[in-house]
Amino acid sequence: MKRWTVATYPREQLYQEMAYIAYHFHWSLDDILDMEHEERHIWLREIARINREINRARKG
Repeated sequence: MKRWTVATYPREQLYQEMAYIAYHFHWSLDDILDMEHEERHIWLREIARINREINRARKG
């Protein structure tokens, strides 16, 4: 008999990801929570890329 387990995502990490996206893009909590895990991570990487470009430009 196979037992299925449901993997849970660490709550603290989810809160950190939501705060990061909301802070940078000002999206609502509902919009962020509606995203699939993979989509949310795409946006996290995009924000990180934007921040790297901004930091490089500031260093000139």
